[in-house]
Amino acid sequence: MAVNISKRIIRLGLLSSFILLSVVFLSTHSKVNEFIFGSSVASDAVAKGITEGGEKPSIVDKNASKDLGDYAEHFAGDMESTGDSEGKPKACFVSLVRNEALWDIVPSIQQVEDRFNRNYKYPWVFLNDVPFTDEFKHVVSNIVSGSVEFGIIPKEHWSYPNWIDQEKAAKARQEMAENNIIYGGSEPYRHMCRFESGFFWRHPLLKKFNWYWRVEPSTQLYCDIKYDVFKWMQEHKKVYGFTISIREYEATIKTLWETTKQFMKEYPNYIEKDNMMAFISDDNGKTYNLCHFWSNFEIASLDFWRSDRYKTYFEYLDKAGGFFYERWGDAPVHSIAAALMLRKDQIHYFADIGYHHPPYSNCPADNKLWSEGRCSCNQKNDFTFEGYSCGTKFYEVNGMKRPT
Repeated sequence: MAVNISKRIIRLGLLSSFILLSVVFLSTHSKVNEFIFGSSVASDAVAKGITEGGEKPSIVDKNASKDLGDYAEHFAGDMESTGDSEGKPKACFVSLVRNEALWDIVPSIQQVEDRFNRNYKYPWVFLNDVPFTDEFKHVVSNIVSGSVEFGIIPKEHWSYPNWIDQEKAAKARQEMAENNIIYGGSEPYRHMCRFESGFFWRHPLLKKFNWYWRVEPSTQLYCDIKYDVFKWMQEHKKVYGFTISIREYEATIKTLWETTKQFMKEYPNYIEKDNMMAFISDDNGKTYNLCHFWSNFEIASLDFWRSDRYKTYFEYLDKAGGFFYERWGDAPVHSIAAALMLRKDQIHYFADIGYHHPPYSNCPADNKLWSEGRCSCNQKNDFTFEGYSCGTKFYEVNGMKRPT
């Protein structure tokens, strides 16, 4: 008994040290990764997107392609065709980025192009709440292989809805800042999380697409990707793909799971029978174990976010106010929705994609994958099976064998 207690104390001590180091690291790098946008006027109106230059977007062929078959059964709502007349998926890269982060996003774009997109030439969409500078557009246009569009976020998507008590929200930010909770005092960060949770996929520039790959500043792609990931997702009926999974800071989402449980009780028809509840809860849904997919990298279906089930879930959360009264992130929101509303086999871990977002890396542990991808990452730095990662949990829930 004494030995077991000692081991438990040691594990708790190590986990606490790990969390502390992570917070310190992320805090010192907040100027790189945080979106510092000014808050905009509150409005509850339906937004109309703005394309810079006033031009109507036109990137891909809108001809119909093959039907999705039974895949469509898992979405409530209309779905457009998923590819052009030759079967190429209607897909794009999406980046929410500031003008000031130009030279942080350039290396990230370049690596995606060199490691993958130079062979497929998928278009890029860049979003900002202010117009992009001529310099930003010139530099970015020079390094992408496909077409590129620059969009402005409607104010209605980056502001307080009319049911939010802004004094209460400000008090919550102050308290979280005093408690040294990462991004706890940031107003722009909350707008960013709400936008990524419920609005990026509504932007007019994304209307013609069914798939996206999210790219953020200061991220790295370590390995060659020698196949069309969008087509692979489409053909294998996948919906959501990720590289890194991690545990959330509990102090930022104190009521998120209770709100989700209320939603599940009111909308049981939106919960998939063969779901991945076991990934996000260790006690069959009683509590949330904080596991989520790190959403700074996502290759996923836009039609899932557009579905009635997800939109209803987001609106339910939005009305609860947790994006502002706490600090609900888009990563746990996306992850909980995917885990509950999709089948287990519709969520994919890209073990072959070497990826880094400070301070964690996904580096192929399989030596064959690492060699074939000409990976430049150190396999010893792979985060997948570290203590604070949820990689082991994902493997266990899906009956996957850990690479040796």
